[in-house]
Amino acid sequence: MLSKVQFSLLILLFSLITTLSFGQKATLSGYIKDKNSGETLIGATAYVKEVGSGANSNEYGFYSITLDPGTYTFEFSYLGYNTETITFDLQQNTTKDIELPEATEELIEVVVTAEAEDQNVKSSEMSVNKMNMKTIQKMPALLGEVDLVRSLQLLPGVTTVGEGATGFNVRGGSIDQNLVLLDEAPVYNSSHLFGFFSVFNPDAVKDVKLYKGGIPARYGGRLSSILDVRMKEGNNKKFEVAGGIGLIFSRLAVEGPILKDKASFIVAARRSYIDILAKPFLPDDLSDSKLNFYDLTLKTNYSVNEKNRIFLSAYLGRDNFAFGAGVGFNWGNATTTLRWNHLFNDKLFSNFTVYYSNYDYELHFGEETDNQFDWNANIINYSLKTDFTYFLNPQNRLTFGGQAIIYEFQPGNAVGVSEGESRDFGLANKYALEAGLFVENEQDITSKIALNYGVRFSHFNYMGEGKAYEYRDTELGERKELVSTSTFDQWESIQTYSNIEPRASIKYQIDPSTSIKASYNRTAQYLHLISNTTASTPLDVWTPSSNNIKPQTANQVGLGLFKNFKDNTYKTSAEIYYKTYKNLVDYIDGADLFLNEFIEADLISGKGRAYGLELQLEKKKGQFTGWISYTLARTERQIDGINNNEWFAARFDQTHNLSTTLFYDLNKRWDFSLNFVLNSGTPATFPTSRLEQQGYVIPYIASGERNNVRIPVYHRLDLSATWKNKEKPDKRWKGEWVFAIYNVYNRRNPFTIFFRQNTIRPTVGTPIQTEAVRLSVVGNFIPSVAYNFKF
Repeated sequence: MLSKVQFSLLILLFSLITTLSFGQKATLSGYIKDKNSGETLIGATAYVKEVGSGANSNEYGFYSITLDPGTYTFEFSYLGYNTETITFDLQQNTTKDIELPEATEELIEVVVTAEAEDQNVKSSEMSVNKMNMKTIQKMPALLGEVDLVRSLQLLPGVTTVGEGATGFNVRGGSIDQNLVLLDEAPVYNSSHLFGFFSVFNPDAVKDVKLYKGGIPARYGGRLSSILDVRMKEGNNKKFEVAGGIGLIFSRLAVEGPILKDKASFIVAARRSYIDILAKPFLPDDLSDSKLNFYDLTLKTNYSVNEKNRIFLSAYLGRDNFAFGAGVGFNWGNATTTLRWNHLFNDKLFSNFTVYYSNYDYELHFGEETDNQFDWNANIINYSLKTDFTYFLNPQNRLTFGGQAIIYEFQPGNAVGVSEGESRDFGLANKYALEAGLFVENEQDITSKIALNYGVRFSHFNYMGEGKAYEYRDTELGERKELVSTSTFDQWESIQTYSNIEPRASIKYQIDPSTSIKASYNRTAQYLHLISNTTASTPLDVWTPSSNNIKPQTANQVGLGLFKNFKDNTYKTSAEIYYKTYKNLVDYIDGADLFLNEFIEADLISGKGRAYGLELQLEKKKGQFTGWISYTLARTERQIDGINNNEWFAARFDQTHNLSTTLFYDLNKRWDFSLNFVLNSGTPATFPTSRLEQQGYVIPYIASGERNNVRIPVYHRLDLSATWKNKEKPDKRWKGEWVFAIYNVYNRRNPFTIFFRQNTIRPTVGTPIQTEAVRLSVVGNFIPSVAYNFKF
């Protein structure tokens, strides 16, 4: 490890070398902010007219442009804000913060994303979607609650297996292959109420970015996507209160300055109250029932001086389900992030992050203390991360750094009590260390060619204290045989893995409104979610790579054409991708996945592939805006011992996926929106034969196939209308009524199909009657009304 002095000398030497290499230069740097709130703006553009290029602000709103000494015209812009133009005689390094005022109401109405209008064509990024909270808040919402994750499912390449399923799937990846970050801390379950709502409070979210491909080297740990959610920092100029009141839950957010222009805070809370409303109608034996979720989000920041700024953010959320006093379960996330921004000089920006993340769930059965069962499990993370951004010149931005994560897995603390006698069914904790180093560069080679290239080195160490088991391979598809057991001390290495993960993307500018892009990324994942249910549940098991489970790896290539029309009013994109997987974890038929000390004996691994075409047409300006997206895709697996060793469709494979999102601003007080989705049915495994034994039917798959049929097609229409209170210049209060209908035409979309036999015992010689039952989580249209306010 480098000492502080050695590290400072290294930075000084690096700065000296680059200064000598490029001769006498001058740098203009600072932060780009919202003039009304003081919030920094992510991805704002600082453009130099005389040079024909510029720079974008980073995740903390910092920009830096290095030029030859001279007089230049700088344009600072951000969609939804007025452009600020200044002429400046740049003779020496200068710090200048820029505050942009929001655009007029007429311009705000046409905002769909918060980037430069032609960012989709000019940037080297591809397979990336950035969602503006103003857009998300205008979409039709279930029960009136704006939902970030469900909004992402309307984008090309993003799917879900159905209503009531937690998480989301991206380009053929399972839900555990998405890294969901909230202010850089991982969130292991991004859903409330089994996927109907996300854990992100819309009043506290500042920026949302989803990487589906071309993933930068600074991100690691997952195969398929990165969802990077950044929280608001809090208004540092004045106090504001925002919230909403709905039919089953409400929310409230308060933000304001602690020290004006120096320190601010935001606190946002939500709680549902279905159980409170239902309590008067419940029988006495269910009077103690619970059916609610809540979350609390808070953040504060302090600008120590021009070179140092500190952020502290936290999240706490939980879902509670209890049916009387005898049965209940709950789950939740807790995160804390501490960050320090430091400017070594006008060109070198750094961020140091420490975070804590804890996902846990609890399960309880039994009303009596002498007869009950309790089970809880956790996955806990502690991490230290460093990021450096060196603004070399307008054509190069170098980013490098590293991260270390300590994992503590508590797969099951379970105790059963029968007639007063207690028995411990718990499993031993597991420990691991994951570390990574990365470097990447954003470079404009010419006015037409731009690159983003880098590499990440990742290392994983599965450690004691604990036991490690060695198994002997048996017949394919059968449980492995235990050979030996070894015991390891605390922090003693059991198994290590390392991976080199190159990343690259390139853009060629055909003309000012057209570009073609290509990307490649290799990713490695050392954590595995073990589940054999139709959709993931909050009670699924996380386990690390070990001496028996290899890390998953994926390679993805992509090619895209991007074209804008009519002064960026219309945007189109067409992308194709091909992705291969190795060491995907699956399970043998009849696997025992819960509270199983020898779970690794029931796991097998294989390979996968996913490929597809994604099309999108967006209209960005005018009273009528929105987008239409279509995805044609396949997601397949091949695992020896399953499906006769042949390729088979993954559980979340959807061949066709069509979604439409439309907005219509009638006038300053009324606006309307529409969502329509049409998806192919997902695969399912149906029996092909049956056995009859003593009046009971035993389903049987004679062919040994997995996912041999598809459930019927899914489609749904949602509508929403928003009526805004008339604004008065002398009043700060802003209010709006939101009326929505989810599943307008009452479609009973199948979540799954299962089989059952007639409960009436047949007479001798009479065939046993069976039937297929289609389960729909949402079987009716759901109207809602909500009132949102801000002052």
